[in-house]
Amino acid sequence: MIYATKEINSIESLLPNISLGYQIFDTCAHSSESLWGTFWTLSGEVHPILNYQCNQKVPLAVIGDGLSISTLTMATVLGTYMYPQVSYGASLASLNNRLLYPSFFRTISGDNRQARALAALVAHMGWNWVGLLSLNEDYGIIGSQLLKEELHKLGVCLAYHETFGQTTSLMKMNYIVNLVIESSAMVIIIFSREPFTYPLMAILLERDNNKRIWLGTEGWSNSPFLASKKFSKIMSGTLALSLHGMDIPGLKEYQLALRPSTLLPQDIFIEDFWEKVHECQWSNKSSAAENGTVWCTGEETLTRFRSNEYEFNEFDFRLHYLVYSAVYAVAHALHELIFCTPSDSQPGKCRNQKAIAPWQIVRSIKNIHFKNPMGEEMYFDSTGNPPTDYDVINWHRNLDGSINFVKVGRYNLRESQQNELTINISAIRWITGELEIPCSLCSEHCSPGFRKAAKNGQPMCCFDCLPCSEGEISDRIDSSNCFLCPDELWPNKNNTVCIPKVVEFLSYWEPLGITLTTTTIFSSLITISILCVFIKYRDTAIVKANNRDLTYLLLTCLFLGFLCSLLFIGEPQKFTCRFRQGAFGVIFVLSISCVLAKTIMVVIAFRATKPGSNMRTWMGSKVPTSTISLCTSIQFFICVYWMLQCPPFPERNTKIKTGIIIFQCNECSDTLLWCMLGYTAFLACVSFFIAFLARKLPDSFNEAKWITFSMLIFLSVWISFVPAYLSSQGKFMVAVEVFGILSSSAGIVGCIFFPKCYIILLRPNLNSRQNLLGKGTTKKT
Repeated sequence: MIYATKEINSIESLLPNISLGYQIFDTCAHSSESLWGTFWTLSGEVHPILNYQCNQKVPLAVIGDGLSISTLTMATVLGTYMYPQVSYGASLASLNNRLLYPSFFRTISGDNRQARALAALVAHMGWNWVGLLSLNEDYGIIGSQLLKEELHKLGVCLAYHETFGQTTSLMKMNYIVNLVIESSAMVIIIFSREPFTYPLMAILLERDNNKRIWLGTEGWSNSPFLASKKFSKIMSGTLALSLHGMDIPGLKEYQLALRPSTLLPQDIFIEDFWEKVHECQWSNKSSAAENGTVWCTGEETLTRFRSNEYEFNEFDFRLHYLVYSAVYAVAHALHELIFCTPSDSQPGKCRNQKAIAPWQIVRSIKNIHFKNPMGEEMYFDSTGNPPTDYDVINWHRNLDGSINFVKVGRYNLRESQQNELTINISAIRWITGELEIPCSLCSEHCSPGFRKAAKNGQPMCCFDCLPCSEGEISDRIDSSNCFLCPDELWPNKNNTVCIPKVVEFLSYWEPLGITLTTTTIFSSLITISILCVFIKYRDTAIVKANNRDLTYLLLTCLFLGFLCSLLFIGEPQKFTCRFRQGAFGVIFVLSISCVLAKTIMVVIAFRATKPGSNMRTWMGSKVPTSTISLCTSIQFFICVYWMLQCPPFPERNTKIKTGIIIFQCNECSDTLLWCMLGYTAFLACVSFFIAFLARKLPDSFNEAKWITFSMLIFLSVWISFVPAYLSSQGKFMVAVEVFGILSSSAGIVGCIFFPKCYIILLRPNLNSRQNLLGKGTTKKT
C-alpha cells in the first residue's frame, strides 16, 4: 500500500499536484481492534467520540481489512456513514448486500464467484462424485452452501459434506479422516482457510496409501505450511484456485531496498519484521544479552525470507496485487471527482479537493473504469465486486520433497462471460502418477445405446445403465433418456444411431420372387401351348366335342390369370396397386364362368340326346354367352365401383414389422376385396355343385368329372387361402395370394386339359367320333 501510494504521487497524469497520504492501523485480526480503528479513523481521536469528527485531517477512504470477520464489523459502521471502504481480502458472499453495506467495495472476488469457479473446474474435469469439507465459520458455511448450489446446477453430486474448525474434537477429526479414506470419491474439496486445514492434514498424513485429489480455495491455495516437505506426500497434485497475481514493476526492488533507516520512525512493522527475517535482536529492545545473541544492525541485506519450518516465494505478489489495485481504485475515484474535462462538466460534478464528502467518493468508485499500470482493466459491478479472475495452480512435488506452485489455468470473467475457464491438462501432475485425468464417479459412464436409471435412495450421480428400448437410441455418453427414431428409420445394432429401415416387398430377385416368377412364366407357357394344340387340332372330335370357342376363351383367361400374378411381384407402383386385384378378380370370374358354361352345356347336351327332349333348342352359343356375360358383369361392376370409390394405393407401412418398412399395396377397402373374393368363391361353388351332379353321366360326357375335380381343387386352394392370407404379413401375404392364383389356375388346367392333351398328342387313335360316342371297335387278340 505504501509503495502504491508513492507510485501514484510520482505519476503526473493521476491526481496532479495532489499528494496522497496514509495512516496505518493494525487490527490484529480481531473484530474489536478493527472496530476501534474504524472509529479512530472517523473521529480523528485515539479515544473516539461516536458521531463526532474532531480532526480535520480525516482519511477519505479505508483500505482493508484482509479478513471477512473484521471487515464485516467495519463495513457495518462505515456503511452507516457512507464512508468508502475497499477490502483486499474479505471474500464473504454476504458482503454483496448493498442494503447492509452500501459503501463497501473489494478487489478480491466474492465467495459466490469462487464457488462458481470451483464448480466449473470440477465439471471441466468430468468429475461428478466429490467430497466436501468446509470450515464451520462464516467463510466455510456460506461458501460451501453456495458451492453446493453451483455443483447441483452442473449435475455434480456430493458423496459427503462434513464441517470442522478450531473447536472440532479429535474424535470428529478422526471420523472425517476415515470417511475420506473409505469413500469412493477420489476428489475432495476443502472450503477453508490455511490454519484450520493444517490439523486435518496432520491426521491424514499418519495414514498410508491415502492418495486423494484435493481441491482448494484461495484461503489455503498458497499455504507454505501445507506445501512443506512434511505434507508433500499427500498434498502433491493438489488443484486450487489462487488469487490472480501480476508482477508489479519495481515492487521487488523496493522490497529488497527496505532498511529501518529509510522509513519513517513511527513505522510499526519494520523492526519486528527485521528481527524475524534476520533472526536477530535490536539492542534497544533487549534488557540483557544472552550467549549467542545476534544483534541487529540495520545494514543486513534482504535476499531471502525464510523460517525454520518452510520456505516460500517472497515475490509472489498475489495478495499484494489486490492491495495495489485497491489503492489505485481510490486514487482514480478521487481523480474523476476532482478533475473534469469541459465536455464532462456539469453543475456540482467537479469538486473542490478541500470540500469532498465521503459519499461523493462512494459514488465515484461505483463508476470508475480504468487500466492499472500492468494494463489490466479495473472496475466494480453493482455489488461492489471486481472482475472475477482466478489462477488455477497445481502443486508439483520435486524430487527433494519440496512443492512448487505451478499455474496450469485461469478462470477469467474480466473480458468475456464465455469460455471463462482455460486449463492446460498436460501441465498437471496428479498424485496418482497418471497422465490422464483420474476418475471420480459414483457410477461408470453409460455408453451410447444406454440410458441412466436412478438407483433408489441414491444421488442422481449414482445410476444403472439400461439398454435403450426397442426402436430407441441414445447417441451420447450418460444420456438420461433414449429417443425414438423417426418412422422410416431404425436403430443400428448398438442403438447409437438411426439408420434407414429395410424396405420389404416381394422382389423379382429374391429366391421366393424368382420361384413364383419362374412358376408363373412356366405355367403361362404351358397354357398357351395347350391353346396352340387345341387350335391346331381344332377339327378333331375331342376338340369339337368340348365347345371350341369356350375352350379357347377359357385357355386365354387361364393364360392371363397366370400372367396377372406378375402384377403382385415387384415394387408396388400406383398402377399395379390399383389394377392388380381388379384384373385378378375379373379374369378369374371370367375363367370360372367359362367352366360353369361348359358344365351347363355338358348337362344340356346329355339331356338333348334323350328321345323327345326339347333341350336341343338350348344348344348353340346363346347359353354360354349369356352365362359368361352375366357372371362376369357382376364382378366387373364390383371392381369398377372399388376402383372409383376407394382405389388401392402404394403404402410404406412401418407398423406391421419391427424395424422393417413393408412396402405394400393398401387395398383401401377390405370389404370390397372380400366381396370380390366371395363372389368368385360363390361362382366356383355353383360350378362345382352342377359338375358334381353331372359326374355320373355316361363316359361320352365324362368332362363333368374333370370339371368337378378342378373346382374341388379350386375351392380347396381358396378355402385354405383365407386363414393363410389373414395370418401372414408383408411380402408373405402377397406370396400367399400369388400361390393361390397359380395353384387354382394350375388345378383347372391340369384337370380339364391335360387328359385331353394326352389323347390328342399321345393317343390320337382315341380322338375319333366313334370312340367319343362309345362305338369304337376293339381289336381281337
